[in-house]
Amino acid sequence: MAMTWTRRRLAALAHRDLRLFFVGAAVSMLGSATASVATPFAVLDSGGGEAELGYVMAARIVPMVVFLLVGGVIADRLGPRRVMVASEILRCATQAALAAALLVGRPGVWTFVVLVALWGVGEAFSHPAQAALIPRIAGNGGHRGDTLRDANALAALAQSTSTVAGPALAGVAVATLGSGVVIAFDAVTYAVGAVCLALLRVRDRPTAPDDGAEATPAWTAVREGWAQFRSHTWLWVTTAQFTLFNLLVWAPFLVLGPVVAHQRPGGAREWGLVMTLYGAGAVLGGLASMGGRTPRRPLVVATVATVGWALPSAALAAGLPAVPLAGAALVAGVGSAVCGVLYATTNQRHLPPEVLARVTSITTLGAFALGPLGLAAAGPVASVVGVAAVLGFGAVWQVATSALVLAVPAVRRLESGGSRDEEDLAAART
Repeated sequence: MAMTWTRRRLAALAHRDLRLFFVGAAVSMLGSATASVATPFAVLDSGGGEAELGYVMAARIVPMVVFLLVGGVIADRLGPRRVMVASEILRCATQAALAAALLVGRPGVWTFVVLVALWGVGEAFSHPAQAALIPRIAGNGGHRGDTLRDANALAALAQSTSTVAGPALAGVAVATLGSGVVIAFDAVTYAVGAVCLALLRVRDRPTAPDDGAEATPAWTAVREGWAQFRSHTWLWVTTAQFTLFNLLVWAPFLVLGPVVAHQRPGGAREWGLVMTLYGAGAVLGGLASMGGRTPRRPLVVATVATVGWALPSAALAAGLPAVPLAGAALVAGVGSAVCGVLYATTNQRHLPPEVLARVTSITTLGAFALGPLGLAAAGPVASVVGVAAVLGFGAVWQVATSALVLAVPAVRRLESGGSRDEEDLAAART
């Protein structure tokens, strides 16, 4: 019975392009996950301290925020596969250069800053391009409706498995082989990802004119994406929910969770179990999202799934022991994968393909723009009102905002099929 369930869930891998996409994404993301662990140790082993490590971490995040909108425009204009291949090659080159610098000596902090910033630029271009590429891959996979959802589930599965396996692999490899070898491995995984993307049988179909006509100015292209974004109530409402979720729920959990764990006998081991179970839940959620039928009201199911994120914060605030806390993290991980797959599939079905990368860059920027503020503020606020109060507020906030999102008619009524939402249909009737 279990084997039959697994085969049904992984049936999408029978399609050549989906299989290539999954292998490339899984390998590339695994490398990224290992490098994310190895890079801080590389900075510290090269003589850097807390301040230098902060500079390097910021060097990755800032370019991602700055270049996301640009990445969306270029992916829509040149075609998402070309942009993703270029992004993989750029990150391969930067990680190879960093690995070489580490293997031959102790590079200075500005070497890290420059190369890690280029790494962040590559990630900024990759994310919106992937969102626009997935529907084109799914269109080659037979029944486009369910295959589109399966393709998004494969992307989520690649991400979640790398989140679980990457840190564990990196921890052992850094201790035995050194950070330089781990980052060199990351460079190789980006090369594998580029080859898999290059072998896809999809045509980029760039939206820029190819008959000598003048291309739309970049800022005009961004405005076109913004017009699409704000014209769909369900889209900006769910983006606003994620923006506030990252600020008020997830960022405090990531900061204060280790603080709570540090005060318990289990310490880091307990917190590692919690985060491992969260990743395992995301793997299960990705598998569960493949096969079967897409829900008729996908945003209703996705929004209900977001309630799961309230559980780990509530468990920490209530002082529950490790086992129920880890169980809460498992449920949250399942919900994160399910809602991520359904949100991505809904966007791809209901937004025009020619602006999909631009809109994705806007939703990504909006969802994560306030995350750094939440990370910075969680500790100071908790020192004033208490850790339990901050985490408890986050849990209540998540449940309340999920209920508010479900109360929005455009969210409740949006169906999985078709190409326009209820607001568009109402306008067409009038």
